[in-house]
Amino acid sequence: MRRPAVIVALGTFASLVFLASPSPVSAQAPPATGASTALPAGYAGAETCKGCHEEAFDKFSHTKMGRLFLKAPRNMNERLACETCHGPGKAHAEAGGGKGVGNMITFAKNDKTPVDKRNQVCLTCHTKGPHLFWKGSAHDSRDVACTSCHRVMEAVSPKYQLAKRTVIETCGTCHVQKRAQQMRFSHMPLREGKMTCTSCHNPHGTVTQTLLKEPSPNATCFACHTDKRGPFLWPHAPVNESCQNCHDPHGTNHEAMLKVPKPRLCQQCHIETQHPTRPYGRDLGSLKFVMGKQCANCHVNIHGSNHPSGNAYTR
Repeated sequence: MRRPAVIVALGTFASLVFLASPSPVSAQAPPATGASTALPAGYAGAETCKGCHEEAFDKFSHTKMGRLFLKAPRNMNERLACETCHGPGKAHAEAGGGKGVGNMITFAKNDKTPVDKRNQVCLTCHTKGPHLFWKGSAHDSRDVACTSCHRVMEAVSPKYQLAKRTVIETCGTCHVQKRAQQMRFSHMPLREGKMTCTSCHNPHGTVTQTLLKEPSPNATCFACHTDKRGPFLWPHAPVNESCQNCHDPHGTNHEAMLKVPKPRLCQQCHIETQHPTRPYGRDLGSLKFVMGKQCANCHVNIHGSNHPSGNAYTR
């Protein structure tokens, strides 16, 4: 007697599901078009821009932003495509085009639009992550434009839409001295492609004046050179203060990127203890003290020692 009741219940449930499900026609119907997809007042649309700027439009369509804005926009701001960055172009198009017509932002080197206003266009979208501290950063306070380092309209670099092919070339456009130091004998492996300038620096702003990713030079160095971090039973004071007391991370002509060759580097501080104050030479009389002019022949743990008898960093 219970079986018919179950069948009736199942039949009623199936009827309810069938009535609640959308019809095949409504499921396949395209989304309604209207005011939500229409361009705001004053905007002409990307196809209008293409009519005159076909070459630039073609280059832009092959970039990362071009593929997103032109083929897969996620909101109305991206759907405006060219006019997302350059501003409303309807007045410009109706006037027949021309430089300066319609008060559009061109981002060219001779563009009279203030750098802060041009950068604000980029900051409309790029405000999070590494761009969080852009306001008031070293580059922002020096009126460095986003387009000084990035090329939006053309794919020049494999990543990051840089103005040059690599990060080193892009940063080296202004930081000529630091780029030249990379060509010295002792250098970080930037030329070999194992590091970039952004491995240590964030050009979009940090809490430090030199745009280091970490809050101090030592914390930046310790991110890779963890064996020099310590803690040590006998810490070396210059190491705790700053690695840059002895090293120049951008490159030198001395071993281990030392600012000055040994023993002169050591004798900048150790001038009156245990050894003569004059720099050792290569004559036979001085070689009995330090062979090859190396204090580190004896003081091997100059970054710090954990040996109970290592107060002279010999163990």
